[in-house]
Amino acid sequence: MKTLYSTFNYFLFLTISLSAQQLSPPEDPSKAKKLDALVVTGKAESLIGIASTASKGQASAEELASRPLLRRGELLEVVPGVIITQHSGDGKANQYFVRGFNLDHGTDFNITMDGQPVNFVTHAHGQGYADLNPIIPELVEKIDYWKGPFFGQLGDLSTAGAAKFRFFDELPQGIASLAIGENRFLRGLLADTLHFTSPAAGADRSGLTYAAEYNFYDGPWERKGDSQRVNGFLKYFKESGRDQFSITAMGYDADWDSTDQIPKRLIESGGIDRLGNVDNSVGGHSSRYSLMAQWDRDVADGKLHADVYVGKYDLDLFSNFTYFLNDPINGDQFEQQDGRYFLGGEVRREWDLGNKNTFVLGLQTRHDLMNDLGLYQTKDTVRLNAVRVDDVMESSVGLFGTGVYHVNDVFRIEPGLRADGFYFDVNSDKSLNSGTKTAGIVSPKLSLIFGPWADTEFYANAGMGFHSNDARGTTIRIDPVTGAAVDAVDPLVQTYGFELGTRTEKLKDIVSSLALFYIHSDSELLYVGDAGTSEAGPATERYGVEWTTYWRPNPWLTFDHEVTLSQGRLLNVGGADEIPGSVPITLNTGLTIGQSEGLFGSLRSRYFSPRPLVEDGSSDSRQSWQVNGRIGYRKGDWEVALDCLNLLGREDNDIEYYYESQLQGEAAPVGDVHLHPVEPRTFRISLTRRF
Repeated sequence: MKTLYSTFNYFLFLTISLSAQQLSPPEDPSKAKKLDALVVTGKAESLIGIASTASKGQASAEELASRPLLRRGELLEVVPGVIITQHSGDGKANQYFVRGFNLDHGTDFNITMDGQPVNFVTHAHGQGYADLNPIIPELVEKIDYWKGPFFGQLGDLSTAGAAKFRFFDELPQGIASLAIGENRFLRGLLADTLHFTSPAAGADRSGLTYAAEYNFYDGPWERKGDSQRVNGFLKYFKESGRDQFSITAMGYDADWDSTDQIPKRLIESGGIDRLGNVDNSVGGHSSRYSLMAQWDRDVADGKLHADVYVGKYDLDLFSNFTYFLNDPINGDQFEQQDGRYFLGGEVRREWDLGNKNTFVLGLQTRHDLMNDLGLYQTKDTVRLNAVRVDDVMESSVGLFGTGVYHVNDVFRIEPGLRADGFYFDVNSDKSLNSGTKTAGIVSPKLSLIFGPWADTEFYANAGMGFHSNDARGTTIRIDPVTGAAVDAVDPLVQTYGFELGTRTEKLKDIVSSLALFYIHSDSELLYVGDAGTSEAGPATERYGVEWTTYWRPNPWLTFDHEVTLSQGRLLNVGGADEIPGSVPITLNTGLTIGQSEGLFGSLRSRYFSPRPLVEDGSSDSRQSWQVNGRIGYRKGDWEVALDCLNLLGREDNDIEYYYESQLQGEAAPVGDVHLHPVEPRTFRISLTRRF
């Protein structure tokens, strides 16, 4: 990655050059307009008569742009109740929390970008691993989100919820941006749309949207993060008559050094600082390259849609969570390697049946081809031995149908049915763990919507869903370390849920929703801190309430408030039934102000409460309250902004686990809290020109 410095020098020169002049006059006159008024829409817009649940929603590009972000994954915090943290290194997927779920790196929360899945099944570091670093925020036109297993178009890993990132075909304006900050933070972005047709030529339009982004960040840690990330984006789009078509190429490459979670006892004894580390050689490299195409056609009685994607992904990750617990000589560092090709797509037909009634029938398929999916014992990133190495093929096909039927003006029914089939093929270095497995599952859904009455709707939702387990667990017969016999896991785990809710717009300029939810899973995917992966656990249930309010008294002022209260427990395990990492209370609030010119700003607060770290409830985490702020000024096409992250300078923790570890010199393992602290107060300034 050292050669990236020369690449960045060229990129910086190009960015500055384009910020000083336009390459060519845009064919679309709207490209020459000044910035529109900052209207933070999305979640504040009306969904009455559209949404089928109280917790479904949409966030706009304006809302995303208004938020000060510490890390890329915080884009997902626009979804009510979602909390994003990190436990090791800036290049890894984040930790996700929602509705009492500790989702690890993405289990049970399905994320897509223009139809392409972000989550990876049978991943080296954890089932459902979802890394948002390949997404460039300025290219996101909107995010659609759902909660619960009530939607026929959503399949694997979507019980807690789902989010779909939709990229712009055509950017409203070109962007040249440069940001710098403490701890050697540096970000450069260049993005624009080249138009191949002119509006004067008729209804047809086509063009090419491009973007290039570079990031560097050391972080506040005693061991510098040396995190470097490069993103590239190309999207050709064409709209002609009844047809819309696009083809998108994305590329992402990253390297980083990590500061893993550290033992609390070592901090308290003065052995290391809160920002210190134990192992000086952990870190990682990741890349993702993909190509995806979409086609839509309006027909007389509805719509046709088809999309397809293909990509290549690699991850090489070094971690050490237990230090010298398992190997007092070489230490417990391990390497997780993931290399795969992935491909799939969807075909969908929608029929307009009249009187606002519709029916949708769709087919989805996905295939992951993994070579040398490996777990290795290492020392200073040098391999000592292979714990297990597997070649895996995992394929799935899902067929779904959904409908909307208006019984009368104030009552509609939205039924759904989904059927999924999976095929697992594992070729392991230990032949007894090789084999094939097939599985299928059917998931019915039903939503009842009452109203509107006085600008208020009521919802009753029920549905069944599922998540898949790691393919290697479906064929395993012996423990790869001890050789002891072990039981295979179920390939597919059934889940179900219920939700009662309401959405009202009765008060002027206010949109508010309230949802009571219940979610059951036949087997929980639990994160195992000292193993660095997720494993199938006992059945669970969660229930709670989610309340959101968005107030937009005028186009330049928006206030939002989102709170989730939840309770979860393990089932059929006796008295020790706490779910580790299940957050009982989350609270997100925000205030955004600004117009097309002049001062603008944003102030955001995020709180998540203490949570159990072990099943018997004997150890809890600390609470965390973070406040981020932004203030800036716009004049014409120019914008300057100052972000202050962790405005209050609180010494909270991003993540906490409880497990046994053994430091060098300790005579026996010690059960302890292991934590990754939040980053101290930090400032970043950005300069942006739109053209």
